[in-house]
Amino acid sequence: MGRLDDRVVVITGAGRGMGAEEARAASAAGARVVVADIDVEAGEAVAAEVGGTFVRLDVSSASEWESVVDSVTAELGLIDGLVNNAAIHADHRLLDGDPLHWDRLISINQTGTYLGMAAVGRVMASRGSGSIVNISSVSGLRGHSSIGYVASKWAVRGMTKSAAHELGPHGVRVNSVHPGSIDTDMLRADPSRMERQLPSIPLGRFGESSEVAATVIFLLSDDASYITGAELVVDGGMIVR
Repeated sequence: MGRLDDRVVVITGAGRGMGAEEARAASAAGARVVVADIDVEAGEAVAAEVGGTFVRLDVSSASEWESVVDSVTAELGLIDGLVNNAAIHADHRLLDGDPLHWDRLISINQTGTYLGMAAVGRVMASRGSGSIVNISSVSGLRGHSSIGYVASKWAVRGMTKSAAHELGPHGVRVNSVHPGSIDTDMLRADPSRMERQLPSIPLGRFGESSEVAATVIFLLSDDASYITGAELVVDGGMIVR
């Protein structure tokens, strides 16, 4: 028996990186996985790998969220879990940042999470059950100079708590996961960042996507049945420094 047997789980940004690993882990736990991504080729590849369903989704679009929810419920009948994973990272600074970059960061990282919780939350609330997992970051727990990214990830943290408060009476749990430096293509694309961050990790290594995915599966499962509004940090100890 898997921890997510026959549950329908929608994962955004699941075409690569942590999202793809979360899709693999959810499938291995028995879930019927819906891979949502704006990149059709990458998303379809992951969906085929895990035996799931692919849907194209721009998370910043309310109409696309409604369309995805309608199509998933029509095909699969319900939505038991949502993982708001889709996000972008950019070094947007206060004094020399482009307002257009700010708008893009907020529209994907913050508004995309809000729209997903609203669209899927309504379906879950009507059924009286469900679990939403929002992927924030250690940047949602402390500050650094990338003000746009930090703002978006603090917002995800706060929205998680607000949604947990609102949806709890309807039997829906909402939690956030805060990864630190995870060994993904995004991290490897910036060697200077890797060199800068490694000394700040007490465990002395970068995290694996599978370690984040394991935390996500826990929160989606009944093992976390009395956990809502919580922040689970997966960072090798970065935040304690």
